[in-house]
Amino acid sequence: MSTNLSINPDRLWQSLMASAEIGRTPTGGIRRLTLSDEDKAVRDMFASWVRADGYALSVDRLGSMFVRREGTDPSLAPVLIGSHLDTQAKGGRFDGILGVMSGLEVLRTLDERGIKTKRPIEVVNWTNEEGARFPPPMLASLVFSGGADIEWVEDRRDKEGLRFADELARIGYRGEAPVGGRQIDSYFELHIEQGPKLDAVGLPLGIVMGGFAMQGMRVAVRGETSHVGPTPMMLRRNALVGASYVAVAIDDIGWRYAPEDGKTSVARLDLRPNLPGILSDEADLWIDFRHPRKERLPDMVAEVEAAVVESARRSRTNIEIAERWGFGGLTFDPGLIALIRETAQRLGVPSMDIETQAGHDAYNMTRVCPTAMIFTPCKGGISHNEAEDIDFAATVPGVNVLLHAVIARAS
Repeated sequence: MSTNLSINPDRLWQSLMASAEIGRTPTGGIRRLTLSDEDKAVRDMFASWVRADGYALSVDRLGSMFVRREGTDPSLAPVLIGSHLDTQAKGGRFDGILGVMSGLEVLRTLDERGIKTKRPIEVVNWTNEEGARFPPPMLASLVFSGGADIEWVEDRRDKEGLRFADELARIGYRGEAPVGGRQIDSYFELHIEQGPKLDAVGLPLGIVMGGFAMQGMRVAVRGETSHVGPTPMMLRRNALVGASYVAVAIDDIGWRYAPEDGKTSVARLDLRPNLPGILSDEADLWIDFRHPRKERLPDMVAEVEAAVVESARRSRTNIEIAERWGFGGLTFDPGLIALIRETAQRLGVPSMDIETQAGHDAYNMTRVCPTAMIFTPCKGGISHNEAEDIDFAATVPGVNVLLHAVIARAS
């Protein structure tokens, strides 16, 4: 394949900017929570594009959208390119979105140049990668890979108590296709780095070797409501206080592991009744901790468990770890990594090996097929933020590496 073959940068940028208008915030970011009206709008736009381009579109029971460009041998398992179109509550214009739009641009480029591949190529928009509204993240790809039951996902609730399956039906994207259970040849995911390394050294391409090990938890604190005035201190069982002890302890644990590049986060606190004049009796914390070495994660878990016990004692509340989940601590497929490296060298695109610290649907896809990730730089490493931005000229080389690697694999 000629090294002169390139995607159409103007067309890709137009796709990205059309997406950026849906759920646009006053400061130029995007609020497009999964299964929201804004999520429906971007799905509708994406669906209209791919149908107009003549591609087959199928939607599975969890709403993931699969766009198919047929190969010369339709019986072969497809090469899959994927990412997501949902965002954080104060998200940016490129996180996930760049991967989906780059996948579509790969298909369009092949059609424009009249290039046929032996294997079909599919582009997927995964439902609920972010997990911002229905935690934990990457739920649809988790079920696709056999890591969870579909019924468990369908019954997840948001802060308002709205059910995942009901909201999926409301926006019209509860599809008929089964979730997973079919052969996939390989999976490629292109993503902004969401970290500062590529931008700092001025390189356009990160070859992702693997990912940090991550553990997530929902910690449930249960106390007792009582009046803030006459209730004696020794009789108080304030869930907010219990949750606060846990939160501070989690942050302290992160600082102890920081020299090893470990980190901990308390990302969300749900408090009930959360009113002045009364002590709250229920609190739920959503915590997250990560380490580059998966063998160190059990040490962090043990410290968290000890902190839960001590926080319960100090606050005279009942505290338990109500849910646990995890991902990462893995390496991506050596064969696909070699293909991406060789492709970058052939195209003259300088690169560096890199680890991902964030979660991606690619983690789940390692259970299904050979999987690889490509990183492109983002300015200052800023992500999950309305100020998230890219140097588009520094992004195009990575998309071209994706194009050529996918062609090679699909041929």
